[in-house]
Amino acid sequence: MNIPAELKYTKDHEWISIDGDVATVGITDFAQGELGDIVYVEVETVDETLEIEEIFGTVEAVKTVSDLFLPLSGEIIEFNSALEDEPEKVNSDPYGEGWMIKMKISDASQIDGLLTADAYKELIGA
Repeated sequence: MNIPAELKYTKDHEWISIDGDVATVGITDFAQGELGDIVYVEVETVDETLEIEEIFGTVEAVKTVSDLFLPLSGEIIEFNSALEDEPEKVNSDPYGEGWMIKMKISDASQIDGLLTADAYKELIGA
């Protein structure tokens, strides 16, 4: 299982890559494996400011629909529009072409509450 060390993680299986005050967010390799074949990603919160752990969208797989939780408070500034036509990128490349949103972080102190790769491995028993 792929759990890149340079990323941060949440207990809800989102990953976060932080570059200054902008974060890129997606779901982990573990999460996409648990969901199975992803058929649709819905994010209707672009240009909205949400609080940490609020639902920013949903991901639909063949057997289930799962909510996506914002890992940090901030404004959703971009949705990966490639997922509209190719949601399976979340399965094939969850940390690359399968990213879901970019957000402007409003409270950098929340970063300290995210999981490291080692802590995430422990959470999922990897």
